Amino acid sequence: MSKMPAREEAWELLCQYNEEPFHRRHAVTVEGVMRWFAGELGYGDEKDFWGLVGLLHDLDFERWPEEHCVKVQEILGGLDYDPRLIHGIVSHVGTLPGFQPEHQMEKVLYATDELTGLIGAAALMRPSKSVQDLEVKSVMKKFKTPKFAAGCSREVIAHGAEMLGWELSDLIEKTILAMRSCEAEYEKY
Repeated sequence: MSKMPAREEAWELLCQYNEEPFHRRHAVTVEGVMRWFAGELGYGDEKDFWGLVGLLHDLDFERWPEEHCVKVQEILGGLDYDPRLIHGIVSHVGTLPGFQPEHQMEKVLYATDELTGLIGAAALMRPSKSVQDLEVKSVMKKFKTPKFAAGCSREVIAHGAEMLGWELSDLIEKTILAMRSCEAEYEKY
């Protein structure tokens, strides 16, 4: 019988495969963003699940970037974790056969994963170094500058907004609000 890990167990697993503070911070950021979106979109009873998917979404990336979301299937499957958790994590890359974002949660993760990096980079350019005073127009301007946070795929972000049926500016606004809600937590890393 498959299981769902407790948050503490998921954190220990993340730390086992991710030593870089940057990757841990990104995981905690996406966890908080996913929890916020769960509440915002009417899935409040699934906040913990959405958060776990966010926390573990890049579990294998630091060690196996070229096998991202392939190794995580082996790791989590070997621990007999719930297939919903594995599908939610693996579908966020949107390129593996049989693992396309289907559920609202998976689409949100797909859309916000890269976007949290772009928003985080934009926030660091501000005197406050915070998302608390970051505006949508600032992020939109950075979005249109390909050299800024070049590792954050604009194509994936735009496609994610499209999958959700949202305007890009709406996705950015909601993700900023989500990051504001958890900034104190991810700032610890």
